[in-house]
Amino acid sequence: MSIALGVDPFNFVVFGGTGDLAIRKLMPALLFSECDDRLPDEASIIALGRTELSQQEYADIVRAGCKKYMADNLFSEEKWEAFAKRLCYFKLDIDEKQDFLKLAEHLEKTADRVRVFYLATHSSLFAAVGEGLHDANAIHEQSRIVLEKPLGMDLKSAKETNSQIARFFKEDQIFRIDHYLGKETVQNLMVLRFGNSIFEPVWHHGMIDHVQITVAETVGVEGRGGYYDKSGALRDMVQNHLVQLLCLVAMEPPAQFDQDAVRDEKLKILKSLRPITGDHVEKNTVRGQYAEGAIDRTATHSYLEDSGIEESNTETFVAIKAEVDNWRWTGVPFYLRTGKRLRQRFSEIVIDFKPVPHQIFPAPGQGMKPNRLIIRLQPDEGIKLIMTSKVPGPGGLRLQQTPLNLSYSDVFRKRAPDAYERLILDSVRGNSTLFMRRDELEAAWSWVEPILEEWEKSEEALVDYPGGTMGPTASTALIARDGRSWHDGGET
Repeated sequence: MSIALGVDPFNFVVFGGTGDLAIRKLMPALLFSECDDRLPDEASIIALGRTELSQQEYADIVRAGCKKYMADNLFSEEKWEAFAKRLCYFKLDIDEKQDFLKLAEHLEKTADRVRVFYLATHSSLFAAVGEGLHDANAIHEQSRIVLEKPLGMDLKSAKETNSQIARFFKEDQIFRIDHYLGKETVQNLMVLRFGNSIFEPVWHHGMIDHVQITVAETVGVEGRGGYYDKSGALRDMVQNHLVQLLCLVAMEPPAQFDQDAVRDEKLKILKSLRPITGDHVEKNTVRGQYAEGAIDRTATHSYLEDSGIEESNTETFVAIKAEVDNWRWTGVPFYLRTGKRLRQRFSEIVIDFKPVPHQIFPAPGQGMKPNRLIIRLQPDEGIKLIMTSKVPGPGGLRLQQTPLNLSYSDVFRKRAPDAYERLILDSVRGNSTLFMRRDELEAAWSWVEPILEEWEKSEEALVDYPGGTMGPTASTALIARDGRSWHDGGET
């Protein structure tokens, strides 16, 4: 008997059920939930695709994907057999009304269940899916729709997509997913700030010097050149992931931990972001594109080679100096950075505190370094507080930077759930705290769009950077001119 806390019986319907996202992320996440007994007995997973497949053929595809993307010691044959019984595959062409009617007929057999429609497709298809579901009477009060990024390519298209979906679903039924918000450490950031008395009193411009947010990848476009060349790092990563992380760092304490209170505070930060326009774009942003290089002594191709494009002005790296114009954060820069084909893979938030007001200890060289809080999102989730300590031993006072380290794997000694595991079940529960609201999304686009427009007008070519480095030298200069430097991965 499966035991699931707070999860009602549901049908989870995946549009794009044979695609990379479904096989690589969604199905393994659902299988993990099966392994952890979080799925109710009355739960089914309905995958939709354009390919003609038998039920067994689709199950074989999912099984192969789960075995590939789950660690060997975590794949259970017993749990797979139970999970496979939940799987159902339908061939569905979005242009065929009859296919939607067949889906609706199937769903009507369990009409009392929650229905989650997960759109693992391009956003250009969202409106057609919504209309097809509506016309087939497949939407009821307990329906939700989950929309994958990117939602639009600019503010205008984002508004159009939101308006199209709003014709068929209420706002509280729409779940705009950003998987970074489902990561354990991201959620722990709110607990760190608002559940402990020692951090919030120093979480302001009087004590914090600056904030760095980095999402670094060693991979290139990996076969996504067609999509990526129309998007770029600013749309693909900054507009959603990095801006959302900035909001969680900077937001005021919500009155309570619920979906509206949290998102209200995030929206205030988005509206407080200082616009980057005109000449400020060149001064406060850096964009680059990876060239040939090497990672771990292995040669890597350029972006043009990886994408199969002869010429492109699409950025694979972005660095931005952002500022939040409110009382808490005035004068505190937020440095955002993301890129592909970088030296190492890591995602982290670094809070650099101001130095002590008066140094009483003799310290050679540059003196004592300020405290630093490092919140690591991947690959090894954890929180590290860097403090100054005395080195043991006689013969003088020697100081050293030492970490207080909270490693999730060491402390909790259990598998940290993947972000999609939490977010999928939150969508079933109707809990949208970790999803973006329409006004949030559009406010984020409003801040990003002037940068995009200025880049498009600029006649300057992108700055190349060798694969296996940490991006263009201009990125180092961006933060160095303020007397600061980037924190890179394993540094303390």
